[in-house]
Amino acid sequence: MDRLSPAQQWSLVALRTIVGWHFLYEGFYKLALPGWARSTGRPIVDWTSSGYLATATGPLGPAFHRLAQSPGLMHAVDIMVPVGLALVGLSLMLGLLTQIGCGGAIAFLTLFYVSAPPFSGLPQTGAEGAYLLVNKNLVELAAVVVVMTFRTGSIAGLDLLWAGMRRQQPAPSAAASQLSGATR
Repeated sequence: MDRLSPAQQWSLVALRTIVGWHFLYEGFYKLALPGWARSTGRPIVDWTSSGYLATATGPLGPAFHRLAQSPGLMHAVDIMVPVGLALVGLSLMLGLLTQIGCGGAIAFLTLFYVSAPPFSGLPQTGAEGAYLLVNKNLVELAAVVVVMTFRTGSIAGLDLLWAGMRRQQPAPSAAASQLSGATR
């Protein structure tokens, strides 16, 4: 199949935008905390990934547990995760550096999956169902691989606009030869 139909292109860009929104909102939500408690008017505790890492059950669990117990490293992780999520989300939503954004999304989703892989088939804390091997992280990971494989930045987004602007600019050697030809 050489060309995608407009409906296929629209669907791929919509998928990229929805996944991007999910990443952006997750990053924003973590950055926006502390929120304010309506009942008391006091700030709510800052978001931290230490609880998530401390309860990791996957093959990297011991490494995540050690990370959760290191205050200095946790401070860096607690900044990098929400900022990274937001940047990946913006990249995917805007179609800007889309392939890099997809790479970031794949890295995040892989880490999230291996931190709590659904191997038991039993309900997990914080999950709304019981999963066996396939959970939301794996489904979203597959969606991002599709978005990356079809290079959706070349279908719509700022990558496409940037590529169009670069094509319209004459090559430096061509511009120099035009100038030298005009002065003869």
